Amino acid sequence: MQNKLTIAVDEAVYKGLYNKIGPRKINKFVEELVRPHVVRSNLELAYSQMSKNRKRESEALEWAEAPFKERMYV
Repeated sequence: MQNKLTIAVDEAVYKGLYNKIGPRKINKFVEELVRPHVVRSNLELAYSQMSKNRKRESEALEWAEAPFKERMYV
């Protein structure tokens, strides 16, 4: 679902957007620019959920540190 938002910008900003982005592409440009700052991505949510799995985190840490442990014994 989309909602309509009216914003006010300086005339120079509007002209710059219009000339650089194009008259029918400003909405998409602004949304793509703002989205990462206000919408939590699915990737962040997935990482957050994975970090709550203690067994998985323990196994991941062991796997990540294995190369360093092997060097200590060589």
